[in-house]
Amino acid sequence: MAVNEEDELMLSGIQHFEFCKRQWALIHIEQQWAENVRTIEGQYIHRNADQPFTREKRGDKLVVRALPVRSAELGIAGICDVVEFVKDEHGVEISGAEGKYIAFPVEYKRGKPKLNDADVLQLAAQAVCLEEMLLCEVSTGYLFYDEIKHRVEVKLTSEVKNKVKLIVKEMQDYYRRRHTPKVKTGTFCKSCSLQDICLPKLMNKQSVKSYIEGKIKE
Repeated sequence: MAVNEEDELMLSGIQHFEFCKRQWALIHIEQQWAENVRTIEGQYIHRNADQPFTREKRGDKLVVRALPVRSAELGIAGICDVVEFVKDEHGVEISGAEGKYIAFPVEYKRGKPKLNDADVLQLAAQAVCLEEMLLCEVSTGYLFYDEIKHRVEVKLTSEVKNKVKLIVKEMQDYYRRRHTPKVKTGTFCKSCSLQDICLPKLMNKQSVKSYIEGKIKE
């Protein structure tokens, strides 16, 4: 069922949700945010890609940076770092360009190739939006890793796109209920920029009452 535009969720939230559902809720429901080295590095990496509506023609390839995308069906919207449109007779027409093209989303990432679920799912979500907007099939995308300055090809199968749809449905359910899940601690907590807001050790191991009592006795 389609979601009203004002209730659309951020496409980038899929990566937060896969990393930690509580982190996603703190950011996207409670509007909490904090920076750490990883978030700052991520912003720096995206500096070249985030040039809204910039088009660059390279032979049979049209490169569009910071392309806004959305899916009315899923209720998500966001920005593709880069979408490469490659001329192909089996493709679709693109506004302002001659011929037909096939779309390839490109997402910029920090670090080395890891191809974790979160990265792939975010790329697949972009593909789902492009398919709905352009009435086409997007079967391949790329993850560009800044540390090696190299891209990795990712096959965007129907299986991974269906997983995206299930995840977004769960996100929408939390968002409608304004529900922030309880913390589930793990080694990943150490790399989270919201440690001081989430307080994973406190939330997971003792009540607020016992925490306050302990501080009073110190």
